[in-house]
Amino acid sequence: MTNEITLPAAERIVELDIQGMTCASCVARVERKLGKIEGVEALVNLPLESARVTVPTGVTDGQLISTVEAAGYQARVKVDTYAPVVEAPAEPEQAATRPRTDHATGHGGGSLKIRLIVAAIFTVPLFVISMIPAAQFPHWGWVALVLATPVTFWSAWPFHRAAAVNARHLASTMDTLVSIGVLAAYFFSLWQLIKDPGVTAHVGMAMTDHALYFETAGVVATFLLLGRYLEARAKSRAGDALKTLLDLGAKEAVVLRDGVEVKIPAADLVPGDEFVARPGEKIATDGYVVSGHSAVDTALITGESVPVEVGPDDTVIGATINTSGRLLVRATRVGKDTTLAQMGRLVSAAQTGKAPIARLADRISAVFVPIVLVIAMLTFGLWMLVTGDINSAFTASVAVLVIACPCALGLATPIGLLVGTGRGAQLGILIRGPQVLEDTRKIDTVLLDKTGTITEGTLAVTSVSPAAGFDRSELLGWAGAAESGSEHPIAAAIVTAARAEGAVDEASSFTSAPGGGVRAAVGARTVVVGRAGWLTENGVTLTEAHLTDLATAQQGGTTSIMVAVDGAFAGLINLTDTVKQSSAGAIAELKRLGLRPVLLTGDNTAVARQVAATVGIAAEDVYADVLPEGKVQTVRDLQARGRVVAMVGDGVNDAPALAQADLGVAMGSGTDVAIEAADLTIMGNDLHQVVQSIELSRKTLGTIKTNLFWAFLYNTIGIPIAALGLLNPMIAGAAMAASSVLVVANSLRLRGFGRVAR
Repeated sequence: MTNEITLPAAERIVELDIQGMTCASCVARVERKLGKIEGVEALVNLPLESARVTVPTGVTDGQLISTVEAAGYQARVKVDTYAPVVEAPAEPEQAATRPRTDHATGHGGGSLKIRLIVAAIFTVPLFVISMIPAAQFPHWGWVALVLATPVTFWSAWPFHRAAAVNARHLASTMDTLVSIGVLAAYFFSLWQLIKDPGVTAHVGMAMTDHALYFETAGVVATFLLLGRYLEARAKSRAGDALKTLLDLGAKEAVVLRDGVEVKIPAADLVPGDEFVARPGEKIATDGYVVSGHSAVDTALITGESVPVEVGPDDTVIGATINTSGRLLVRATRVGKDTTLAQMGRLVSAAQTGKAPIARLADRISAVFVPIVLVIAMLTFGLWMLVTGDINSAFTASVAVLVIACPCALGLATPIGLLVGTGRGAQLGILIRGPQVLEDTRKIDTVLLDKTGTITEGTLAVTSVSPAAGFDRSELLGWAGAAESGSEHPIAAAIVTAARAEGAVDEASSFTSAPGGGVRAAVGARTVVVGRAGWLTENGVTLTEAHLTDLATAQQGGTTSIMVAVDGAFAGLINLTDTVKQSSAGAIAELKRLGLRPVLLTGDNTAVARQVAATVGIAAEDVYADVLPEGKVQTVRDLQARGRVVAMVGDGVNDAPALAQADLGVAMGSGTDVAIEAADLTIMGNDLHQVVQSIELSRKTLGTIKTNLFWAFLYNTIGIPIAALGLLNPMIAGAAMAASSVLVVANSLRLRGFGRVAR
């Protein structure tokens, strides 16, 4: 299975870790700077602190890192064991190996928690003596100065540092607003205290009796640190799904070396190695069974709860669990080529991308902070002009700076996408990119391939119709014996059915004709099995009644095979491609979602209509006898009639239609070509997962929209309220921190998707 994003030969993709970003303005700045390099396209993700950069030939990793650092942030090439091996140009420097540093939290993640604890220790008594008259004492303002100083300059240092770095580049971000607000409150209060040392000489002073705002600086800094700490913890949980997926792989493998079992790291396996999977162990890598029979639990990869029976020549996927028998497996894909690795790459690529809805947030954030700075200055000026009260003017302008921080705006889209795609991966649903979320909202028609999608894709004997004078069991036994020498799917189905009813005799003198049938000696009898023409070639006389019985059976939607014994017609064996048990329920769910299911197949009309009737698809929505190029034309015809079409398929012949459709959904049990052409990939083969993928995509998009609505509403309402002097800066700080946490918490609800049965 090949799921890598296809790129022109002259391009490569570089994944960067970027440190120091705190809001949507940072994201826009990094994207803008990288985009100035000719031919470079960058998608920056705030919660993942990463960038996915499409780079033309001639642009080195060092250039990318230097550009990011020139914008005021730190970068390094991401070390990703699941990324494709790309031969990058030689690097002029070793910037990619620099240690990870987080500007937002100091030097390392633990620093944020320490700064928060220190801030809380000093801010609580600061708040008490500033706000509660009964707790005051003569000249308490000087104590407030001492308590506020470490909070303002040490605890809040990450904000000041990031603001200074951006200021050097004539840029501004959320940290600029926070830094200015906190420092303004501190230095305004210090100036008031120095100008009038006795301003707090008396006790029992209410807020209106003094002009000190040390508690504002302390409380705002503490609340924002708390918000960022909670946000960081929540973002870590948001990425748990992908981390869990990538950690699923087996760590060790037991390989056969000259007949001796040797334990080696799974990473050392190479294609062709034969390894042992004992009951309860993870299968070390993708391969096929050489010997042994077992049931394999594929739930971690495909989302399917029922173990799959496997035996010799069956394929198995690395990281699935062998539940019962001992298996000897020959490795076919290892390392970065395994199904698990490719799933990881697809999910990571989707999480790094941007949905069209996110572009609005990007455009706004690019100009948001400068506009807020202007609004804050206008607020101060207008209050001074109208009231002449510097305290009121100062309070209102600081409140504007603090309430306007666009943290929630920057997190709204990527955090929702991060959780939604991660949850999808756990359910065996791979969303190729953010655009898919928009597409699922618009579709109204779902085209379903029959074989392998609605049906099992394997023929099974459904009935045996013996001619007069012949016994059903004997007929099936003779046919099974004759077909045992053939590898044709019809032969395999007949042999399976015969063995299910008893032992199958040995056959000799086996002869077959491609597309015709087989002839063999079974004991003392000569058995001929196949189409009418093959029986005629072998001297069997077929009457009109025999041919009428054959036509009647075929009109009922079966594949019917004729059997003759010793030159006499002996009866019919009827086979059908069994409809999956889940198909009817899944199609009913598609209808519940307001979608119109349509059956599209290359099979004949009789078979197609029987399958459609079984699963609940209307007869007028059946397109049969459709060649591969006809499937594409069917999609185009529906689109021309105004339909927004999703196509679900699993075969090579479905790939063109998957690519043409507005939304292509590939069943993971299908071919590499089909999966490559699709927007959504279902790792299992259950049609319910198709419904689930559409529901998850829509729910993820809905969550992102809710996040954006809250973020926009918060700033739209909050800024005017603050400018009117109706919002204390401390409350503004708490509200700003809460908005970011709320957006992340809302997104985390997606982690529970699909856990409650309908």
